[in-house]
Amino acid sequence: MTPHLHQQYPELEHTLPHLTLGKSPTPVRRLTSLDSVAADLWVKDDSEFGDGGWGGNKVRKLEWLLPDALRQHRHTIVTVGGLGTNWGLATALYGREHGLKTVLALIDQPMDEHVRAQLERLRVSGAKLYFTKTKTRTILSAPYILARSFSGRRPPYFLPAGGSSAVGALGYVEAALEIAAQVRAGELPEPTHIVTPVGSGGTVAGLSLGMRLAGLATRVVGVVVNDTLRLDEPTLSGLADRSARLLRERGARLPETVTTTGNLDIVTDYLGPGYGCPTPEATTAQTLSADLEQLTLEPVYTAKAMAALLDMNGQGRFGRGPVVFLNTNGPR
Repeated sequence: MTPHLHQQYPELEHTLPHLTLGKSPTPVRRLTSLDSVAADLWVKDDSEFGDGGWGGNKVRKLEWLLPDALRQHRHTIVTVGGLGTNWGLATALYGREHGLKTVLALIDQPMDEHVRAQLERLRVSGAKLYFTKTKTRTILSAPYILARSFSGRRPPYFLPAGGSSAVGALGYVEAALEIAAQVRAGELPEPTHIVTPVGSGGTVAGLSLGMRLAGLATRVVGVVVNDTLRLDEPTLSGLADRSARLLRERGARLPETVTTTGNLDIVTDYLGPGYGCPTPEATTAQTLSADLEQLTLEPVYTAKAMAALLDMNGQGRFGRGPVVFLNTNGPR
């Protein structure tokens, strides 16, 4: 299927390559058992996105990032994440399918069964792993890692954590256009809010821009789950703005009236002690989602975002809604 970005801006078809890695649209449904007297709750389940060994929101970003790396004739991707990085695993698995090697710098995070299982997946993924432990050591090690990752004279393709670059964020510009198509098709009502975790920012930045391009008034509520990166509203709106500039540079005739600010709310009250640290509220939200809605969440990102949604909804902060929870979890 032709991506919505190419349908809406045909001039991008030859300047902004896309690689199909998953089936779309991902399903939407009402959360009838988690619903309350406040807003109607829905889920868009991006855990079902991705045809390879891993799914979720990272794969949407890779649909634009991998062809960009191949367009530049790169052979290796270098990126960074925690020991249990979903991003790193998805990059390694999908990159390998398309002839790209992956090199990962891994930063320590609290160890639990989820992280142990993920680390084992990383070890067998074919990626080259550097255990840099801290953010500072990762920065200091970067020149060495990048130099070691050259392929002949060809430099590696470097990506920030989570693939949250101007190109990577296009995955969720595309997803926002997909949501708009589902609204037009009557699959869900136009949401007043969409709630999702913020680990590196690319998902909410893309949604923020994409909702504007789709003509939806939906507010994007990002629940910060990572305290190792700057993830405030100005920073993430800036990323959305860079994606808009990229689209214009590649030829898209975006309306001059489209802005990338004003529809993004960042909340930081549900992080707990830090990145990867469990919270009782998240554990409860994870259990309720599984038992009542057959919705699988994980403790680092999506359970904390669901805990935020349930608490904020209980306080009436969404009005009558409807509110969509974007489930970005991606295990296979």
